[in-house]
Amino acid sequence: MERADILVGRKTEQEHLQLIIESKEAEFVVVYGRRRVGKTFLVNNFFHDQYDFKLTGIAKKDKKAQLSNFAEALNRYGNGAKYTKPRTWYEAFEMLRRLLEAKKKEGKFIVFIDELPWLDTRGSNLVSALEHFWNDWAATQHDLVLIVCGSATSWMMRNIVNNKAGLHKRATSWITNKILKNRGGLHNRVTQKIYLHPFCLAEVKEYLISRDILLDDREIAECYMIMGGVPFYLKHLRRGRSLAQCIDEMFFTDKGSLDGEFEALYASLFEKSDAYIKVVEALSTKNKGLSREEILKATKLIDNGHFSKVLKDLIDCEFIRSYKGYGNTTKVGLFQLIDPFTFFHFKFIKKHGTSDSPFWQFQMGTHLHDTWKGFAFEQLCLNHHRQIEKYLGINGIVTNVFSWTSPSDADTKAQIDLIIKRSDKVVNLFEMKYYDGIYQMKRKDKEDIERRVFSFRNANAVRGAIHPILVTSVGLKQNEYSGVFQSIITLKDLFETR
Repeated sequence: MERADILVGRKTEQEHLQLIIESKEAEFVVVYGRRRVGKTFLVNNFFHDQYDFKLTGIAKKDKKAQLSNFAEALNRYGNGAKYTKPRTWYEAFEMLRRLLEAKKKEGKFIVFIDELPWLDTRGSNLVSALEHFWNDWAATQHDLVLIVCGSATSWMMRNIVNNKAGLHKRATSWITNKILKNRGGLHNRVTQKIYLHPFCLAEVKEYLISRDILLDDREIAECYMIMGGVPFYLKHLRRGRSLAQCIDEMFFTDKGSLDGEFEALYASLFEKSDAYIKVVEALSTKNKGLSREEILKATKLIDNGHFSKVLKDLIDCEFIRSYKGYGNTTKVGLFQLIDPFTFFHFKFIKKHGTSDSPFWQFQMGTHLHDTWKGFAFEQLCLNHHRQIEKYLGINGIVTNVFSWTSPSDADTKAQIDLIIKRSDKVVNLFEMKYYDGIYQMKRKDKEDIERRVFSFRNANAVRGAIHPILVTSVGLKQNEYSGVFQSIITLKDLFETR
């Protein structure tokens, strides 16, 4: 199957799909990722909407409505055959089997079930029916590709590939729960997994250029720091407007194009989303993150299995990360908010709301805006640590990413927000500075770097080399203090593909 390169970015994913088409055996493919990231767009454009059967689940409808929708899809793709509404999902998939067996064609049969989590209504037995369909027939059809897709990431992971009980409810947890982690009949039946990440900086730039939206690298970086690399959000940027004007129109104008998106995002991903929102709101108040106990204290949630599930779901959807500080040998770790849009929501949108006044344009150059940019740039660097490693020439060796805070009883207090520990015995400590111009070191800046390196080395008994690295927006002016850094990484270096 020949493909024209019609998609922006997603090169790796397109190559993966091409290999699936060329496979000589049946393929069960899971495409998953957060809402608005472009999963359906990728699949539809790759296959040019040429399917042998396609079904899209209907949000918030019961089993009866879902099965009626299934029957309509059967009749749409049935080449004139008439199908009545199935009574059960077992019957529905048996009808799909008969439809496919009746088709005559060369090449692969492509079956695409989109928004699969929405089909899984209470007591529907959808997953067990899908399990039976695959195990009893589809897995033996070397010319069949079954693609399932949905935004409920952790649902599909926990219940179809790794769940120990069999093949949980619609939520971002759906894909994780029911597809990727189930240990029942579909355990190890999924043959291919494609996780769609938000765009990186290079892909954001490519996407904007494809839409004839011209922003310089710093504006693109600030765009990423506000909404991450989510294509649907980027789509709302308007040609001929400044970035600040666009942000006002999208988020701060009454009835703006993305007014209410935060609530819609979490409601669509997580059933009973209140607990999830409480967790990310608590994390938005502490840049380096909070421990499990600190989150419980801040949110007043109950420490139980559901709370553990909330944390796991947020990690699976890349809203937060779990990490241990450098040198932490205990089981106690930290959870840190890493989703730019969520952080921006709590720092600005929730606090200031919407109006007819250009709020964001008035923030340019204020202390509030500069403080936000400083931490948002640190988030950007963390989310682009692969690009940093590539620039340093260490992308071919084993690395681990950490943060570190000096012990509470230490004589010298210090904090380092990004550390890369390398298997070649070198530790990189990063100083991240977002400046509109060239960063100029002062004596006190050099002394602060040296103090933190000294404190870090002593606290962790580091014997190998420690390389301080500066990541900044434009560059570093060379003077008597700038030699403290072993390498200088600028914003343009982060505009590399993964």
